[in-house]
Amino acid sequence: MAGHNVGYIRVSSVDQVTDRQLVDLVLDRVFEDKASGSSLDRPQLKECLAYLRQGDVLHVHSIDRLARNLMDLQQLVAQLVNKGASIHFHKERLVFGADEDPMAKLLLHLMGAFAEFERSLIRERQREGIAAAKKKGKRLGRARVLTDDQVAELRRRREEGASVLAREFSVGRQTVYDAMAGVGAYAGQEN
Repeated sequence: MAGHNVGYIRVSSVDQVTDRQLVDLVLDRVFEDKASGSSLDRPQLKECLAYLRQGDVLHVHSIDRLARNLMDLQQLVAQLVNKGASIHFHKERLVFGADEDPMAKLLLHLMGAFAEFERSLIRERQREGIAAAKKKGKRLGRARVLTDDQVAELRRRREEGASVLAREFSVGRQTVYDAMAGVGAYAGQEN
């Protein structure tokens, strides 16, 4: 009996779309995560790995959709092959299964290393951008929702023993806590 054709699709954030991944493939089941590939702690990936059985084929658009870290990639591929399943990376045209192909294994390592390198470059550019913005005096993070006058009013009301202030100011409790403590957006910065 032939195994199932299973798809795994991943994008990094909820506002990204998965339309370009695994198009025109007939799949018995698809697992889709909207989470960073830098961690294996992805609910649908875990469910997918538990679902796969001997003879099944896991279809993934590209290596970086499965993992952005060479060690994680190697671990996942080994786990699937040891289960008796195979994995097909469509963009790279690589297939891994019981019959180990030394060239495919070399390419997996190279492509995995490139994916990890690319992730490192992205983080480095992000850090540089944040440092440059701070140097220019730009405020990073979420804008304040309470004015200085509202914060002063909150503090005054709290000293008088008032509670349930968040509802009265139409903000969340954490915003009230941050404003009272002078942290986050309320750490001495202007609106």
